[in-house]
Amino acid sequence: MNKTSKLLALLLSGSMMLSLAACGGGATTTPAPEESKAAEPAQSQAAEPVESKAVEPAEKTADDIPDNMTSADGKYEVAFITDVGQLKDKSFNQGTYDGVKLYADANGLSYKYYQPANGDQATDDDRYDAMKAAVDGGAKVVVCAGFMQEGALKRAAEENPEVPFVFIDGYPIGLDNVAGISFQEEQSGYLAGYAVVKEGFEKLGFTGGGGGTNPACCRFGYGFVQGANAAAAEMGKNVEMNYSWEYGASFSASPELQTMANGWYTSGTEVIFACGGSMFQSVSAAASANDCFVVGVDVDQSFESDTVLTSAMKGLSSAVQWAVAKVYDGSFAEIGGQGTALGAKDDAVGLPTATWTMETYTVAEYEAQLADIVSGKLAIDADYETGLEQDWSNLKLNII
Repeated sequence: MNKTSKLLALLLSGSMMLSLAACGGGATTTPAPEESKAAEPAQSQAAEPVESKAVEPAEKTADDIPDNMTSADGKYEVAFITDVGQLKDKSFNQGTYDGVKLYADANGLSYKYYQPANGDQATDDDRYDAMKAAVDGGAKVVVCAGFMQEGALKRAAEENPEVPFVFIDGYPIGLDNVAGISFQEEQSGYLAGYAVVKEGFEKLGFTGGGGGTNPACCRFGYGFVQGANAAAAEMGKNVEMNYSWEYGASFSASPELQTMANGWYTSGTEVIFACGGSMFQSVSAAASANDCFVVGVDVDQSFESDTVLTSAMKGLSSAVQWAVAKVYDGSFAEIGGQGTALGAKDDAVGLPTATWTMETYTVAEYEAQLADIVSGKLAIDADYETGLEQDWSNLKLNII
């Protein structure tokens, strides 16, 4: 592991895998130290006085930091450009902005988020305008969320070569001031699909955002299918999965999506992987109405609904903090102009163990499988473009 991987692993292992159980959708926390037990009352006047020990306060979480702040000089150093959907989506946008807030707050920096105009119908011009506003507003680093930022980002970064841009769920775009940060979502999806089948579920669903054009969601979905098939093969049984990109183009909740999910549940589907920001709200509502389950995405979504069985996570907040720190410590050139793909070996993907509710499939079994991915013993295919439509040995895949 190189120096960069070691630094990232330290940050991610401390903040994601141990404490993504924070309320509020992915806020990074550190468990508070145990409080000292109260001293027994003195039995006599001769008893030695008990020295009280100060209890350190719990580390601040992203939920403790306001989304909006007022800078004394009207300038905002760390800027965030949202993806489509809501800022507080309890998923991708929120998890990314949590990293911005946590880094800025911990280092006494001003910060601000910018939402492109026209919401779900935002154009490249709308995204560019948001980036320009951030630069004009004093940004020393701009964090952009989502692959749809590429066109606007290329224009804004070319015009402002002195400003570093962090492209989350991104890739290299030929500019040295843009760092593409992506995740190996197929690993996290695999772990979730495997766990669900090992837990005993046989009728699954996947509904994804971006209309099938979002690489991150595609990797999540393809991994979910691989994991479910592998577990079924080991158990010597067959499982079935509905797989759809319908009603998810804007990553938003909708009556149409909820109706589709409800139809799946009433037809026998037991658990659906809701892979797309606020789409979770529609799927979890349908699950609740049918006493069924949901797999969350990006962050631990178990605090959002009792229907959540597990969540396929990636370390959005920690990755943002790591990348932004490189701007301020002078090492941004190590990641600028190239792509960095973060996976299990970086402690950047996985399932939440702090909120584990599965009974048949254990944390110990999960951790052993995760270790196999880290070591390379278990390799997960990422080629969703050609691999998804193969003949699965123990899974009937209904692509809708």
